[in-house]
Amino acid sequence: MILINILLILTGCAGIMAFMLPYLSNRILNVGNLTGLLVFGCIFLYGIFFKYVNRFIKYLWNKNKFGKIVVIFVNIIIVLAVVIVLAESIMMYRACKRTSKENATLIVLGCKVNGDRPSLMLMERIDAAYEYLIENPETDCIVSGGKGVGENISEAECMKRELVKKGIDEDRIYMEDKSVSTKENIEFSYNIIKENKLTADICIATNEFHEYRAMALARKYNKSAGAKPAKTAWWLFPTFYVRELGGITASKIAGLF
Repeated sequence: MILINILLILTGCAGIMAFMLPYLSNRILNVGNLTGLLVFGCIFLYGIFFKYVNRFIKYLWNKNKFGKIVVIFVNIIIVLAVVIVLAESIMMYRACKRTSKENATLIVLGCKVNGDRPSLMLMERIDAAYEYLIENPETDCIVSGGKGVGENISEAECMKRELVKKGIDEDRIYMEDKSVSTKENIEFSYNIIKENKLTADICIATNEFHEYRAMALARKYNKSAGAKPAKTAWWLFPTFYVRELGGITASKIAGLF
């Protein structure tokens, strides 16, 4: 029993630290790290009050029919959550491994701009885009992202500046600077592809966890989409991975794909 207590407490502490790091370092606070803090906080408290929690669960189970229903319902929710997380994680992994057709049009999805400088995550996407454009010198590129709160320029403008600074010919770069969501990133980028008669097959440059949702939205346009995943900093990955799990679930419920 003591070993289980210690394991739960250590797991809770490790999770809390992992989801606190983005806030402590960059003041990043979103549904991802809030969810992570809630889950691992509960695990930590369960480890501290292990004996009492188990005693209460046993009390509920033995008390009456309603107590049994509560225990069964909570366990069903936990199992369902685990199944959803595993299923969506597998889909994310498979999406990252999907290769694009040769010289497919590259769509780079936007992310936060700090003033007029790219955030770390946006820079990761820019680096992935640069690598793809160097590997495919005949490829055109669409940088997609509008201007949000605290941003002096659009995400598209920021990405274009950084790619040109790295040596990419600006004639290869098309800007889509109106979108405010992944759905609009894809939709508005496809409009640019049609208007400029670019290659219909696409490759999507975004962080690993984001590739599945972007591709699922792209499939609505019956286009072939490959992935150019950007590697996310280890201390940011848990927070944005959990947030993306929620994004995928919400998109499915809303019928977006």
